[in-house]
Amino acid sequence: MAEVTIIFDRLRWEEKVLYEKGRELGLNVSLEDIKDRPLDITKQGTVDGIAEVVLQRTISHYRGLYYSAILESMGHTVINSFIASLLCGNKLLTTLLLAKNGIPTPKTSVAFSMDSAIKEMEQMGFPVVLKPIVGSWGRMIARVNDHEQAESILETRELLTDPQQQIYYLQEYVKRPPRDIRGIVINGKVFTTIYRYQPDDDWRTNIARGGKAGVLKADSELEELMIKSAQVVGAKVVGVDAMETDEGYVIHEVNNNLEFKGATEASQKDIAKEIMGYIKEIVRK
Repeated sequence: MAEVTIIFDRLRWEEKVLYEKGRELGLNVSLEDIKDRPLDITKQGTVDGIAEVVLQRTISHYRGLYYSAILESMGHTVINSFIASLLCGNKLLTTLLLAKNGIPTPKTSVAFSMDSAIKEMEQMGFPVVLKPIVGSWGRMIARVNDHEQAESILETRELLTDPQQQIYYLQEYVKRPPRDIRGIVINGKVFTTIYRYQPDDDWRTNIARGGKAGVLKADSELEELMIKSAQVVGAKVVGVDAMETDEGYVIHEVNNNLEFKGATEASQKDIAKEIMGYIKEIVRK
């Protein structure tokens, strides 16, 4: 029986290297594509063929979220936990926790109708960043520059069948250098940090959208903010995103299921080995 199972729904570079590093560390690791693994949720006890310790690595937020809930209820330990995945995977909930715990974050409002969203944007002052509350890779994020553009984008959102698209998460457009910062926090420690530079043709810095990674040695203030951000959402393996402003750092996102190929190449640090070393500690307890 495997000691740890990596669950996934698409086998990316990260899942492959996590598997390899786990084996190098002496762990008995299995891979499980959960798209092909239905579960009887009325059955008690751990799931046959899935180890007691599970590393959750799905691309789909909801697939990973609910699979984690089922596995935890059946006695498995999941990294990151259902609660951490829920909080990190929802930008609205993340922002609430950051603000409540005194962690600097961009000014953010939430509106629940098109008219009130446009009024709030005008009060905030354009440009405003409009984000879906659930999503990754910079998808469906828009920099709204004026009233006319706001109407056009929100009219489209109103037609979408997903009710979450009518929850309007509005964030100030932060004046920053053409980059942001990604920190990899593992078990309460900042393992590495990188810059993520925006491409020439996009204001977003996501590496999945063509952003480039560069080396960064974080100062103690930034490390403290990143560690605290991971703690308030209860995440053990997490990417924390920050921006530099004239007033200091702001934390704008916490990612519970991070991709780290770019960070590995830029930092020359073995992120996968560090993650699996932490998993090994859990398995051996």
